[in-house]
Amino acid sequence: MKKKFLVIVFSIIFVTTYAQEITCRYGFSYEISNSQNWGKNLPVITSVYPNSPAERAGLKPFDIIEAVEGAPINEEELDDIHLFLNPEGLQLIELTIKNIGEDSHKVKINKECKSIFALSESQLATAFGMYAVEDTHDQLFSCPFVTTQTKDSVDFSQFKSFDFSGVDNGQPELAKKINELIRKELMNRGLQYNPVNPDLLVHIYYSFNKNLNFRPKTIKDDETGYVYRYDTGRNRMAKLPFLPPNTIETEAEYILKFGFRLEDRKLARGRIIWECEANEMLNELYSLEDFAFIHIPLMCMQYPYVKYGRNVQFRLSKKKYNYTGLNYSIDNISEIVSVDPYSPAANSGIRPLDKLDAINEKRMDRSSKQFTSAYRQFIVNTLKYRDYSTRFTDANGFPDCMYWDTLKYPLIVKEFDNKKNLTAFSYLFNYAPFINSSGNTTCSFKLRRNKEKLEFIIRPEIRAEITIVVD
Repeated sequence: MKKKFLVIVFSIIFVTTYAQEITCRYGFSYEISNSQNWGKNLPVITSVYPNSPAERAGLKPFDIIEAVEGAPINEEELDDIHLFLNPEGLQLIELTIKNIGEDSHKVKINKECKSIFALSESQLATAFGMYAVEDTHDQLFSCPFVTTQTKDSVDFSQFKSFDFSGVDNGQPELAKKINELIRKELMNRGLQYNPVNPDLLVHIYYSFNKNLNFRPKTIKDDETGYVYRYDTGRNRMAKLPFLPPNTIETEAEYILKFGFRLEDRKLARGRIIWECEANEMLNELYSLEDFAFIHIPLMCMQYPYVKYGRNVQFRLSKKKYNYTGLNYSIDNISEIVSVDPYSPAANSGIRPLDKLDAINEKRMDRSSKQFTSAYRQFIVNTLKYRDYSTRFTDANGFPDCMYWDTLKYPLIVKEFDNKKNLTAFSYLFNYAPFINSSGNTTCSFKLRRNKEKLEFIIRPEIRAEITIVVD
């Protein structure tokens, strides 16, 4: 677990620049597109981070960045694209972008800059995520999608509207429900529903059949195959009765097929420009409607920008933490490097260079190394209080991520209250009943300012962040 902490501490995954010991971020990740249908040879935004300048500016996944400060991006800039995207000396940056259903337009981003020695509460919430793994973790999962797009060099941004094929009064109820799910997702992506003169026509197809080649095993396994995938509608990981991808087809009693395609009705009528199909193997009955509800949002995440032709991998990032606006020193974890303007901590009166003695009566006079060591030991010592039925492997490969056992909350609270465990940073999750059984929503910060001793009572802002991206 020490490696996990250090990676979070010293790696900032945002667009950055270093000058006079300051690091700045936009709050998005991007890659140079190789797709002839979407942003060829231009940066395409793949993820926008919560509570970031990019999110506040309205940037979205799949935005194509065409120009910076009015200067178009061309092949000469690609080798140093990170520098081109981050002009030196400018705090407010103007980007020219476009996306589905949008013409090129300009947005301004006010970069967020801090000391390179500062640790934010967001970073620390990730570093100490095992305190509240229920709310803070990264998890990978994959889906056996086959996604194809036209080989023609056609810009998908030219398509701005859609309708469905075969929509009439005799349409099965299931098809109507599936179409409604697709309609919602495509509109969320920027396309407009237009049943009169659409640019695209959506065709759906699906089946759930007995496998005629099924050969029952003479010796049955103790467990039926299951996989976990993220259910965006219910905002949780769902346990689904699908056999693993490496299963031989004859071992599956049922075969489920589900897909939909987008037909060009604007430039070359009848041409299929994009299609996504899923094929699943099962040994028990399963609802096609339930499958569509969970998987259509995931399938649409590869339109208009396809990263995987087969077996799409997704990354789910969850984080929930108490935000006060304090930023801690990497070299001296008890020292405040900076305080975010207008934050709860700033409004309470805490200042840069204040030195913390205790948070919620838990001592802070320890080094980062000591906090890391105590955190690792805490995880080992409290495994007995975890619910093993919730066990999963996180995106960093740690196999023993487990929620706390709800029946053992009183014992867990005692562990967090034990000063030997150095759990001062559990204040980041003080909203949780397994840390704070009193229900008190404030946090106490005792500090020294020069020779003066002070105490500040702060009511943090709870920040809940969930992102899911094609990894």
